[in-house]
Amino acid sequence: MNVSEGRRAEVVDALAAAAGDALLDVHRDPHHHRSVLTVIGEDAPRAVATTAVASLDLRDHTGAHPRIGVVDVVPFVPLGGSDIDDAVGARHRFAAWAADELALPCFLYGPERSLPEVRRGAFRSIAPDAGPPAPHPSAGAAAVGARPVLVAYNVWLAEPDLDRARLLAEAVRGPAVRALGLRVGEGVQVSMNLIDPSTVGPAEAYDAVAAQAEVARAELVGLVPATVLAAVPRRRWAELDLAEDRSIEARLAAR
Repeated sequence: MNVSEGRRAEVVDALAAAAGDALLDVHRDPHHHRSVLTVIGEDAPRAVATTAVASLDLRDHTGAHPRIGVVDVVPFVPLGGSDIDDAVGARHRFAAWAADELALPCFLYGPERSLPEVRRGAFRSIAPDAGPPAPHPSAGAAAVGARPVLVAYNVWLAEPDLDRARLLAEAVRGPAVRALGLRVGEGVQVSMNLIDPSTVGPAEAYDAVAAQAEVARAELVGLVPATVLAAVPRRRWAELDLAEDRSIEARLAAR
């Protein structure tokens, strides 16, 4: 789940602590002013959301990444023996809970529509699926999804040319890749969601950008499925910001 806080380490630590033993990973980004918490189950997202709504205020928020709320995105992803129907059920239960307990408007995404569609249409062409019809005064709204595993992946350019990053994002964008060109601090990146990582994984995404511009570095946000990691030659792991312990399955085993 993605929360709109990436600068105050102590606040991110409190959000992570709320997840308890269900926490698998935390990625904090001060420039995006955003943190990605990888958690399992249905209780941990509720605990993190409760803490976020109590401690964060979207009215004071600035950052490179688009956002609609302090609890910006809550995706439910089937793992192990579960399937997308299980994720849809968890999504609906979370949205109903957040509406009732936090007065938080929730927009659903997944089989019906994409997350980018929610971002573009929230409170304009799309009404909340649960909760109040207007944004929470300090917490905004949440996009609550049910989707397969994706990989969040950033490729930083050697030259901080934002126009170039945007052109590259447009060039690599496709059915398996969502991409934005963003200025992040003093640099620029092609920020990607690899929505079909078995087809376009970190290596393919990196190489697509590197074929058209000099790359400074790569950045994995969160974790990857073990099958995606195994598809990449080990000799490239350091270059691509991958490692043995950065798979979902490795973190689950470590619990």
